Amino acid sequence: MAFNFGGASSNASLSGTGFGAATTTSASTSFGFGSGTTGAFGGFGSTTSAGAGTNFNFSTPSNTGASLFGNTQNKGFGFSSGLGSSAPAGTGFGGALGGTGLGFGGFAGIQPTQNQQGGLFNQQASQSSQLFNTASALSAPSVLNDERDSILARWNQLQAFWGAGKGYFSSSTPPVEFSQENPFCRFKAVGYSCVPDVKDEDGLVALALNKKEVDVRSQQQQLVESLHKVLGGNPTLSVNVEGVRALPDDQTEMIVYLVERSPNGTSKRVPASTLYSYMEQLNVKSALQQLGVIMAVSRTALTPAQLKQLLQNPPAGVDPIIWEQAKVDNPDPEKLIPVPMVGFRELLRRLKIQDQMTKQHQTRVDIISNDISELQRNQATTAAKITQYKRKLMDLSHRVLQVLIKQEVQRKSGYAIQLDEEHLRVQLETIQSELNAPTQFKGRLNELMSQIRMQNHFGAVRSEERYRVDADLLREIKQHLKQQQQGLSHLISVIKDDLDDIKTVEDGLHDGVHGRSSKLS
Repeated sequence: MAFNFGGASSNASLSGTGFGAATTTSASTSFGFGSGTTGAFGGFGSTTSAGAGTNFNFSTPSNTGASLFGNTQNKGFGFSSGLGSSAPAGTGFGGALGGTGLGFGGFAGIQPTQNQQGGLFNQQASQSSQLFNTASALSAPSVLNDERDSILARWNQLQAFWGAGKGYFSSSTPPVEFSQENPFCRFKAVGYSCVPDVKDEDGLVALALNKKEVDVRSQQQQLVESLHKVLGGNPTLSVNVEGVRALPDDQTEMIVYLVERSPNGTSKRVPASTLYSYMEQLNVKSALQQLGVIMAVSRTALTPAQLKQLLQNPPAGVDPIIWEQAKVDNPDPEKLIPVPMVGFRELLRRLKIQDQMTKQHQTRVDIISNDISELQRNQATTAAKITQYKRKLMDLSHRVLQVLIKQEVQRKSGYAIQLDEEHLRVQLETIQSELNAPTQFKGRLNELMSQIRMQNHFGAVRSEERYRVDADLLREIKQHLKQQQQGLSHLISVIKDDLDDIKTVEDGLHDGVHGRSSKLS
């Protein structure tokens, strides 16, 4: 049975369930411990098991190893762990603060440290022991030492597939804790998130507030003043807000930066790493939590070395084949980076963030549409005003020309005709004679006018001949006239009945008058 979420799975022959945007592995319920088989889970005897020695975390490493990412104790992928150790689970914020993309956290916690060979060897030994215990729990548990151990092995396999529970394999050894980061968990996928392109010098730090966007915007000034007090209240420092946007679960993201002004009048932004490190202090973090801040994230882009290290080493619990296929299927390697999605909770979180971004995009589209409609109305109003002003300009030009003519006539009164005026009069007379000549323009104009009149007359006749009444319209007219006729007939009958009644009343009154007069006589 194969159950996939994502639709990009190929060659998936899974006996359990799984979801993935880049799932390209094939695995079965049988496990080749010690064999050289390479699949979704790998062989326990091979050196290519997924998640072994490829763990990395974007938080500040406490134990260092041979590389920047390979020596953290956390076996998770760690995009959210670098955002603050006290962040509650399920806030839906760890991935939303890294930029416009989804599921990508900050990178401020990465600090280069010195290598500690002893810690690296101890970590590798612990991983090997954990891997051996997991293999024993899935393949050959020896708790009851009878046929029930095979049932226990299948139960441990089911728990490992699901990513929850404890795997008992020995009566003298503690059980193995199965989490969703284990290599056998089927509910894994790889998605893509935007890589932040801001620099450390920009000083942007995103704060997740456990408040609604409306409340944050209404209390923005008070929040800025409170942040300034929490950050020391130095008069040379000022807190500025870069932007505010809503997050799922009635949370809000507020991006701030700190500006430091020197006595000589110049100002510069405090680097994001410095501000983030200060906010991660225990006393400052507790003060920020009192203001409703869930976590803080440094909006800093990855260096080329960090990005290369991230792409080369697959996350813990993610098969290298899936990771390589995700890098191949990356639609935009320059702007997007693959990130793992482990468990349905992570999938739900990304779905909520995508819905939130869709609503924001729709809101922005509506605003742009309203602006376009307003600009179109303004354009139509402006075009009408331009036409009106053109007509007014023409009228004023004619009036000015008339005034100039009268003024010129008054100015030239009493003077003889000048030479240029005489030339102009001769030209006007020549043009007039040409127009009045029978074979010239006047005759042609008369002929054109007669043809236009004939065409108009023929067109009117043809239009009258072509005039037809639509059958449906004619039927409606007949029906309307019939109803009018029926109404008139009914009205006439009512009037006749009323006249008969009046005549009967008059006859009764006349007979009554004659009867009384005869009795009196």
